[in-house]
Amino acid sequence: MQTIDCVVAGAGVVGIAVARALAVSGREVVVVEQADAIGTVTSSRNSEVIHAGLYYAPGSLKARLCVEGRQRLYVYCAEHDIAHKRTGKLIVASEPGQTDGLRKIEANARRSGVDDLQFLTRDEAESLEPALTCAGALLSPSTGIVDSHALMLSLRGEAEAAGASFAFLTAVVGATIEADGIRIDTRDATGETFALEAGAFINAAGLETQALAGRIEGFPRNFIPRQWLARGNYFALPGRSPFSRLIYPVPVEGGLGVHLTLDLGGRARFGPDVEWIDHVDYTVDPGRSAVFYEAIRRYWPDLADGALQPAYAGIRPKLSGPGQPSADFIIQGPADHGAGRIVNLFGIESPGLTASLAIADHVVELLYPR
Repeated sequence: MQTIDCVVAGAGVVGIAVARALAVSGREVVVVEQADAIGTVTSSRNSEVIHAGLYYAPGSLKARLCVEGRQRLYVYCAEHDIAHKRTGKLIVASEPGQTDGLRKIEANARRSGVDDLQFLTRDEAESLEPALTCAGALLSPSTGIVDSHALMLSLRGEAEAAGASFAFLTAVVGATIEADGIRIDTRDATGETFALEAGAFINAAGLETQALAGRIEGFPRNFIPRQWLARGNYFALPGRSPFSRLIYPVPVEGGLGVHLTLDLGGRARFGPDVEWIDHVDYTVDPGRSAVFYEAIRRYWPDLADGALQPAYAGIRPKLSGPGQPSADFIIQGPADHGAGRIVNLFGIESPGLTASLAIADHVVELLYPR
């Protein structure tokens, strides 16, 4: 049986970032991924937004790691020539009664350390974005977009350069907590099994995190939170976007509303919405466009009939369900569960991409406190 310092389950952006941080710190790392490539699930089915950190409860992991991660991500992208753009974002009130909501977002963001927001009147917002109709807006200059795949390729390259290795088409079928480490049992696509003796195990399996934690023999089940799945559908707008910034409505239950984001080519896409589901299914129902048209026309009334095309869907691994307050990340380390050098990353939805570098260092600190 091979003995190794750390095994990471999951090669999404967070798993890769964790592997890089561990390898750079001198640990021997193997990343086990059941798909045939990096970032094939949640990391490739999102808005690719660099979030400023406006909405999360001050002091929460989401707030702290988003603000730190955003600052570091801009620096990392610039230093590694990764395509990104600080587009800025407008959060818009579609009617006067929603401006109080904007003030609450502004106050919340300032308590989390985001101090560059600007409140705009209707005229000021519409002068910035002539296609926009609103009653007022908040401008977030530090919001942006990033080529998430290029980011993951860079992180993987640095992880491998520091000695990390990746095992694709391989699943972690179980694990056992032992006196001197964790036994990790894997199976590859041919059915061949292989066991690793690890000093530490990082469960960054995304949608499968709860299921994988449940397969760790000796791990206390009361530390595994319930998971809800929320599908977010996206619709695309052909041609060039009429907006130069991201446009977000005031948030809704379970998400940030049907917003407009941009890709690095300047094309617009709308979403995600919030569709609670009970199994993983990425099918986009064209019929949901009716809800999109209604939501989008509140801030862009000139959207033409038939302009939206179904694009793709992503699924959020949420820790709160319908009607419940939004939950924070749960990142459990040895001091939390007392079951050895295991870190479980539960509920890593947005802003996980933005926070990925900060999450990685947080995981290293949980495993190997300085």
